[in-house]
Amino acid sequence: MILLNNQKDKLFSKKVIETFLENEYKSSIKKNDKFSELAFSIAYYLKSFSNIKKLLDYICLIFKHIFDQTLIIIIPLNEKGEIWNENIRISANIEFLQAEIAINSFLKKFNFSKNFKLKEIETFEQDLKNNFKEYNIESEKILSRGKCRGFIYIFNNLISNKTILDDQIFNFIKNCLAIGLENYWLIKTKKRHENIDREISTGAEIQSQLLPDFCPAIFGVDLAAHCRPALQLGGDYFDFMSLKPNFSDKRKEKSKWALVIGDVMGKGIPAGLLMTMLRGMLRAEVLTGLPPDRILHDLNQLAINDLDQSHRFVTLFYSDYDPRTKKLRYSNAAHNPPLLWKNSEQKIIKLDTEGFVLGLQKDAEYKCGEIKLNANDLILYYTDGVTDTSNALGERFDEERLIKTLSKLCKKSYSSQEILNKIFKKLDDFTGQNRHLEDDASIVVFKLR
Repeated sequence: MILLNNQKDKLFSKKVIETFLENEYKSSIKKNDKFSELAFSIAYYLKSFSNIKKLLDYICLIFKHIFDQTLIIIIPLNEKGEIWNENIRISANIEFLQAEIAINSFLKKFNFSKNFKLKEIETFEQDLKNNFKEYNIESEKILSRGKCRGFIYIFNNLISNKTILDDQIFNFIKNCLAIGLENYWLIKTKKRHENIDREISTGAEIQSQLLPDFCPAIFGVDLAAHCRPALQLGGDYFDFMSLKPNFSDKRKEKSKWALVIGDVMGKGIPAGLLMTMLRGMLRAEVLTGLPPDRILHDLNQLAINDLDQSHRFVTLFYSDYDPRTKKLRYSNAAHNPPLLWKNSEQKIIKLDTEGFVLGLQKDAEYKCGEIKLNANDLILYYTDGVTDTSNALGERFDEERLIKTLSKLCKKSYSSQEILNKIFKKLDDFTGQNRHLEDDASIVVFKLR
């Protein structure tokens, strides 16, 4: 079919189409070639509809004008492949008024189960034919990209041998209906994903505000820290808390400080939410001033009820440091042991104690360790996202590689921030370009001046 440009503009005009549909144009042009042209124009226009109810109504109206000797039922499927009850439509002229009433009654009485699937359509079709034996009933799937989007049922009188299944206009409009249904669900899915993305972004923003945005001033300490989440929301956690929060800044520097790093099993939204909950619990416990092992014991008691139903657990390393005595006390709940660089001995040792993960065992016990630090000693706190990082060959960065990297860096006069940056640069070089971390990776560098 060839149309001149001015004809196309007229036929594809939204105003012309809507006037035709809304006024239920009833002239006898259906046998005229121009009607075919108009039908194609309408079908073209319908592709852009996002209002599914209006789309189905317009399709029925088109069928009513073109195929007025038939009754047509449109049964769309929802995004789950179930019968979309509220959007079933019937296209029928006045000659089929009684049949339309009877079909509506049948549809209301038919027991569409909540999860009525394609495999059950045979039952529906058989019941339909048994209840309307006075008609020839043809069926056609509404297909888009090989996926069934619904069904069309065509009722003809028994004396009629006509079929519209091979009609070019019928198939064109049917395909437009399929596209319209698919576009509708694509738009709905896109909007849902956009809403989820907005919620995740909001959650990530809130979570980032919960992590320290700067390192505190601790007397005699050079401190640096960074968390790199694998997703927007992560399960890694680190924090610095003054045990005397009401002190002035200068007095606070010389007071005891708690330094903690933890990791909620998994990543994404669930891990991020649990991490946020854990932070609140821990901050409350720190103010008690109890030793690290008691802090972890009490934290485990608090967390176990909340974590029990989540089927998740938390690893956590808790320590407190006294700038006046340079003593560090610590306790470990099955977290990666921090690496201590002893400058006087030019070697690295692990800071570790016995302790079970948080949130799994109610009677878990924890031990407390203590060590005196000296000038240029350095402690590297980290999560398993650092050592579990893999390259294109499937090799892990692992603890041994981290120890070698840290030893080389500690033998030079780098600041904590420089050491932090160089370790992450080492990780990036190891993983290779365009590869993301498989898990959240956090590092805290604690160095005595």
